[in-house]
Amino acid sequence: MRFDIITLFPEMFEAVLGVSIIGRARKKGIVELNFHNLRDYSQDKHRRVDDYPYGGGLGMVMQCQPIFSAVEKISEGLNDKPHVILMSPKGQTFTQNKAKELLQYNNIIIICGHYEGIDQRVVDGLVDEEISIGDYVLTGGEIAAMAVVDATARLLPGVLKEEDSYNIETFGNGLLEYPQYTRPVEFRGMRVPEILLSGHHENIEKWRKYQSLRETYTKRPDLIKNAVLTKEEEDILSKIIQEEK
Repeated sequence: MRFDIITLFPEMFEAVLGVSIIGRARKKGIVELNFHNLRDYSQDKHRRVDDYPYGGGLGMVMQCQPIFSAVEKISEGLNDKPHVILMSPKGQTFTQNKAKELLQYNNIIIICGHYEGIDQRVVDGLVDEEISIGDYVLTGGEIAAMAVVDATARLLPGVLKEEDSYNIETFGNGLLEYPQYTRPVEFRGMRVPEILLSGHHENIEKWRKYQSLRETYTKRPDLIKNAVLTKEEEDILSKIIQEEK
């Protein structure tokens, strides 16, 4: 899978996506990441990529030409038509399910916005979808793009050491993950739950399922509405709801 990121600050990305799990995946050739400086595609002698908005107003707007030129140049070297994403607060909120959906594309181009916005003709003429990582405003789309790449790339086969481990972590099955513990058994008067020390795997699984549902119901009840639960999980949830009343 290949990602091409169009940004004013390509140097920001290696510090995050060049290390750890994604860094190792890149070395293995599982995922390819390319970071393109938008100014390299400007036709202005000063490499300018923004201008004042028509109609007046505060701030500057990113121009069409550099972005169109960047996407078209990158696309020339691809075998498949790229899926073009604009990181924007106007976009659909990014979720684990959206990360899974993005796996269907071999080539993804992500445009990082900046300044007061981007000329609407980029959205109308280039972009396949706009994505937001939350209801707040960042100084640019770079941090948001990193989140999208990280969350998506880690789902690729061979990226994680345990192939199915993402299915049991938070949001992997639509629920929050159960509490985790490691050594020592006791720390500052706080002790690991005895069930986890019992070695009884069936009871441990039941405990984890209960805790996952309880964490989700108490901290993110909105997720419960969309979660697909088994009959056993529905019974556990009913018990939790009664306990919380």
